Amino acid sequence: MNLLSYKKAANFWTEALPLGNGRLGAMHFGGVEVDQFQLNEDTLWSGPPNREKQYDDRESLEKVRKLIDEENYEEAIDETKNMFGPFTQAYMPLGNLKIQYLHGDVARKYERTLNIEEAISSVKYTVGKVEYTREAFISHPHQVLAIQLTSSVEKSLNVNITLDSLLKYRTLNSEEEVVLQGICPEVCAPTYFHENEQPIIYGEFGETRAIHFEGRLGVVVEDGQVDSENGRLSIQNASKAVLYFSAATSFNGFDQLPGKYFGELTRKNEEILAKAMSFSYEQLKEEHVQDYQNLFKRVDFSLDYDKPQEELDTDDRVRKYGADDLGMSELLFQYGRYLLIASSREGTQPANLQGIWNDLTRAPWSSNYTLNINAEMNYWPAEVTNLAECHRPLLKAIEELSVNGEKMVNERYGLKGWTAHHNTDLWRHADPVGDDRYGDPVWAFWPMSGPWLCRHVWEYYSFSQDKAYLAEEAFPLMKGAADFCLDWLIEDENGYLITSPSTSPEHLFFADNGQKGSVTKGATMDLQIIWDLFTNCIEAAAVLDIDDAWVQQVKTAKERLHPMQIGKYGQLQEWLIDYEDVEPHHRHVSHLYGAYPGNQITEGPFMDAVKQSLNRRGDEGTGWSLGWKICLWARLKDGERVNELFKQLFNIVEAKREVFVGGGIYPNLLGAHPPFQIDGNFSYTAGVAEMIIQSHKGYVELLPALPSTWLKGSLTGIRVHGGFEVSVSWDKMQVSLLEVTCNTENPFIFKSSESVIVREEGKEDKRIDPVDGLIEIEMNKNQKYQFVFK
Repeated sequence: MNLLSYKKAANFWTEALPLGNGRLGAMHFGGVEVDQFQLNEDTLWSGPPNREKQYDDRESLEKVRKLIDEENYEEAIDETKNMFGPFTQAYMPLGNLKIQYLHGDVARKYERTLNIEEAISSVKYTVGKVEYTREAFISHPHQVLAIQLTSSVEKSLNVNITLDSLLKYRTLNSEEEVVLQGICPEVCAPTYFHENEQPIIYGEFGETRAIHFEGRLGVVVEDGQVDSENGRLSIQNASKAVLYFSAATSFNGFDQLPGKYFGELTRKNEEILAKAMSFSYEQLKEEHVQDYQNLFKRVDFSLDYDKPQEELDTDDRVRKYGADDLGMSELLFQYGRYLLIASSREGTQPANLQGIWNDLTRAPWSSNYTLNINAEMNYWPAEVTNLAECHRPLLKAIEELSVNGEKMVNERYGLKGWTAHHNTDLWRHADPVGDDRYGDPVWAFWPMSGPWLCRHVWEYYSFSQDKAYLAEEAFPLMKGAADFCLDWLIEDENGYLITSPSTSPEHLFFADNGQKGSVTKGATMDLQIIWDLFTNCIEAAAVLDIDDAWVQQVKTAKERLHPMQIGKYGQLQEWLIDYEDVEPHHRHVSHLYGAYPGNQITEGPFMDAVKQSLNRRGDEGTGWSLGWKICLWARLKDGERVNELFKQLFNIVEAKREVFVGGGIYPNLLGAHPPFQIDGNFSYTAGVAEMIIQSHKGYVELLPALPSTWLKGSLTGIRVHGGFEVSVSWDKMQVSLLEVTCNTENPFIFKSSESVIVREEGKEDKRIDPVDGLIEIEMNKNQKYQFVFK
């Protein structure tokens, strides 16, 4: 089941259906009298970069460290505010494409769908005796939004088409085209910042230092008449029409000022439209589907279940059956993959807090890249669900961020290497945020983003085994982040290496002296992330045959990192000191990074402490927070607990964007934090994969966290560490068949308590017995193997 379907049009943005090709995004509403495509483009941000003064925080850094040692946490918070920098810029909405039908709004037999197997949205209804249809997709090969309008009776299409925007814009007409030209704000303050007189400030057309943009709409009609005037296109007495929309911006790169003129944007759009319009709609559609399915159809997920008898809208079906509807479990898994393909393709910007879809000039948290969990979570499913190409935009952004991060680290702290803090944006902002002492260091000051992002750099290698990538791209980035950590770490009174200042993102503590604090030393998450980075650097160096003084320095520093601790409640201790939580049920579980996505904690007392920490936090959660807990309980191999979390996730949140109560998913299945954040979708997809296949221990483990409701099923095309593609089928919660395609020279190792029959094409079957609970087999590259279980 790869279809979202509804018997009514979208009244709210969170009911509309998302389309995208990585660069262009659209939310399709499907109205009868007036249809709307709310439009986005991935480089449409406010700006230019807002870093106009120099920073030197060395004196404040020493003061903060001294205050922490004195356990004067309130003053430490106050001093840390002196190290704040500007806020990031904000992701902008491009505009709206509106199609007004002149047949009124009374319709019968209404249907609205999103086919995620083909990445096509459609609308069908009847007015009078005429059936009207609309079909839309955004082509990656041709870089256009294509919309086909048809009527069952000849010459029944009579529509007006307009473009508008919430940004500063103007509309123009050319022959059978309508053009939207506009500029982004030079400054756009976050919604939570109230200290400026004007939160949004614009320049002038052709003069502003901000981004210029153009959207251009053309049309091809089968018959009828097309008029272009007064900022609109009018189609009269047509039987079929195809609309083509293209967009371009003056973004020149993260370290360059945008262009100031529309001439180049017009040339780009005219070229794109001319090429796309030279093809028939069916040809364009065929190429689009082929390109999309090259990614989407690599993975299939199927559960055995009784299908509901009645035909319900997708959101009503979730309301009625919730997590008991295994068809919805399948759909939401593939929906996460659909959204990643639609919002992150090689050469585009990475998926931000809202993927690529945003209709607000001041979106929640500026729709930026929040680096203390959310941006990374967006890419948890990329490697494992066989979408490595969709991971590349993040990897490219990390490379660009390291450039600004190195300048920032040297200037602010006088240290080597690179890092970034809590947020970044199109301009690869690396500084702490918070403006002039605004906000709280608990979210504004967090210099661990660089080391965490390097986990993604390493994961790309770990799944692909691409040594050229490791040598040329990954290792230099990892080395730079490790250089920062080596300089940032300080020695405590016991000779251990710790971080200071340090926060556990967005969570506060009560100290023994009664002070409420956020800034301290040696937060567990910091040390886990650094351990992770150092471990991966050492392994990368071994792969590349590097064994120099720097590698020895990293090995020594890793051994000296302060060890993790178990607190007085049996929980994994969140800070160096066993403080009391200000919010025992806080949404962040930052100190559990070492269990997931990291792999420092895999068994033993610390794994028990992770479980106790999760129990103390509780199962309540929304959006991304619920998603992280799903992934953690999957790694803890507790499928029943994961299923309980699914019951919360499969909860429809009312469509109005302003509703901030409860969480789960919106009627269009986008993740509800609330408000909308796309990381809830991506973490669910990653969590399902984690329930069925794990490979973080150096071997593959099958069905580690199946709930009892998933008695029979299959997951095909999944990737695992070491360079393998794996498909698994199960019945009665027991593996029945395992297929492995070898893409590397590594031996394949998996956990099994019983013997298996191995089948390789052109060879006789052979039986392999487990040794110490593991089965290991040498494989030939590009060869497929089958393992048959009793």
